[in-house]
Amino acid sequence: MSKGNSKQIAGWEQSNARALSVRVLERVKDGAYSNLQLNQLAKASKLEERDIHLLTTIVYGVIQHRLTLEYWLKPFLRGNVDPFVKELLMISVYQMQYLDKIPQHAIFDEAIQIAKRRGHDGIRKYVTGVLHSLERQGLPEFTTIKDPIEQLSIEASLPVWLLKQLESEVGHEKMVKIARSINDAPAQSARINRAVTTQEQVTTVLEAEGFEVEASKVTPEALRIKHGHVASSKAFEDGLLTLQDESAMLMVPNLNLTPSMKVLDAAAAPGGKTTQIASYLDPKQGGIVEALDIHPHKIKLIEENAQRLHVSEQVHAQELDARKDDEQFDDETFDAILVDAPCSGFGLLRRKPEIRYEKSYADSMKLHQIQLDMLNAVAPKLKKGGNLVYGTCTILEIENDAVVQDFLEQNSDYELVPTIGPLPQRSQLTMQVFPDDFDSDGFFVATLRKKK
Repeated sequence: MSKGNSKQIAGWEQSNARALSVRVLERVKDGAYSNLQLNQLAKASKLEERDIHLLTTIVYGVIQHRLTLEYWLKPFLRGNVDPFVKELLMISVYQMQYLDKIPQHAIFDEAIQIAKRRGHDGIRKYVTGVLHSLERQGLPEFTTIKDPIEQLSIEASLPVWLLKQLESEVGHEKMVKIARSINDAPAQSARINRAVTTQEQVTTVLEAEGFEVEASKVTPEALRIKHGHVASSKAFEDGLLTLQDESAMLMVPNLNLTPSMKVLDAAAAPGGKTTQIASYLDPKQGGIVEALDIHPHKIKLIEENAQRLHVSEQVHAQELDARKDDEQFDDETFDAILVDAPCSGFGLLRRKPEIRYEKSYADSMKLHQIQLDMLNAVAPKLKKGGNLVYGTCTILEIENDAVVQDFLEQNSDYELVPTIGPLPQRSQLTMQVFPDDFDSDGFFVATLRKKK
């Protein structure tokens, strides 16, 4: 088969959600970011809102279930299959299995038309043959896979190494619960901007806009919101709230802030936790948060978020690698420090499904040292008696408890104190939220206090 051109997008594709989803998936397989490709192609397309929703659903669905879909398709594929043909068949099987409102004949007709228009008559016949074979024979059962970990890997579309690592850290039963929950749709959550409103006030505004609102079980600063896109709401535009996952909000309360404090946010972009810190501070009393990031374009993003949320006066953002903070700050400058460290992101698999295929345990081992270096760099900048709160959006011990233990061994002037949150404390006093605990992102928080 001749290879489909994955770079040029024909005019007819601009108004075809399924054809565009194939393009996005091809580019993601080549290393592109799914969210960036989706935004780019959706903006350039001629799709209506409902078709943009279909495009997004198909792209994230196929990425999320890729190992499952490949297992189902494998017996039906022969020869050297063009990348675009494979992705076309993947989106077809995804729709058949996961989108029950789309009739099978419509899925088949669309796939065959795309095959014909992007390829040639031979490709059309191939795709038609595969689809009708699927219809006649049905999909292979998972039960034919004898090894239980391999079977779960295919069912949940998670790499075997990750399941085995989790099993060794949290036990078999908990690993299975995490795997079974990881492909659930993420909840839409938002943080109430306590600088300008209350839970009651923002709930009233959102309900007047037609949203269904419920209080979070994870933190009093959060709401779960249904029936609409919060970022398009007037409440969002007016800065009454901002999009943020519930578990990600658990770091800031552990800083033990008062209005006059000087706080360091060591890896701040896009500014969710910076603006959360700022909502506790009063600039008239000298309260300020120094927000650092190594990317200049992200500094602007932090500033824009602070502006929208009415906390600009207490936010100072600057381009700086936290590991080089000696260039800007004296020792014992800050009353509290937050380190939301760069991590593998395995707690975010619902929102960033491609992470599961791109990352390895070796990546986590490298990140462990980067995370430790950040903590060691900022540790001298904290005043005695202050809290240094460390967090990651991952669920692997090497980036979490292991980093904290190494830090404590190297910094005898620090001690681990209990982390406040919705879960019972573990023996290490740190808090690990897993994706199945509250159907939120996976997140780790540790609270380190500098001894007086």
